[in-house]
Amino acid sequence: MKTRKLILAVVTLLLIGGTAGLLVRVKANQTLGRPGVKTRPLAGSQNLEVVLPEYVLDYTSEFIEQDKATVAALPPDTSYGQRRYQAPDGFGAQVNVVLMGSDRTSHHKPQYCLAGAGWKIDAPDSGRETIRIERPQAYDLPVMKILVTKRVEHNGQSQTVRGVYVYWFVAEDALSGDPTGFQRMWSMARELLTTGVLQRWAYVTYFAVCLPGQEEAAFQRLKKLIASSVPEFQLTPEPRENVVAAGTQSEDAH
Repeated sequence: MKTRKLILAVVTLLLIGGTAGLLVRVKANQTLGRPGVKTRPLAGSQNLEVVLPEYVLDYTSEFIEQDKATVAALPPDTSYGQRRYQAPDGFGAQVNVVLMGSDRTSHHKPQYCLAGAGWKIDAPDSGRETIRIERPQAYDLPVMKILVTKRVEHNGQSQTVRGVYVYWFVAEDALSGDPTGFQRMWSMARELLTTGVLQRWAYVTYFAVCLPGQEEAAFQRLKKLIASSVPEFQLTPEPRENVVAAGTQSEDAH
């Protein structure tokens, strides 16, 4: 029995050591994948700006700088893009994109940020959704919807407001609306081990505040905004004709 335990212990140590060595070699030779969102260089920086559309439907928008606390807390090679969209009737939504660099800790569960900002998450009303996107080809975008509640001061009085928070992750040729993060982590590990490419995931969020009872109406407006704005800055999936062309070239090469 002792001999068997000793053999198992040795095998376990060898597996751990072998895995660690493999990860070290992979990391030393890894290349960073292309983003799944539009970007442009930032003057005087190695980071990028995620380019969000200025106009969508009848919305106007304004560029918003990332707050210093967020920038200080995340890895220095993290890139951002953020805009506040306003409809003529006053409905507004804040859109934020956080693009990782070589450090995947740029992303964490949104529940932490929402709770830190004083929002209480209503778990029974939250869950997975899909949003139909028609361009550059028709597909269902997997997203996570979170409903939140907060007490705020308005005109000297305390009142309850609700928030609708929609998010997903996108990389080159990959989408994820999995709230556990397992799907994204598995995809990243598989690509890194098989191709040596570290997928460069972007975390995309849309957030709208409304009064109690208006949550569904706010979500429907967010869905329409997402359906119209996503094709303007998200590069995944590629246009279908590009995929067909790539497949044709591959067949010809063989």
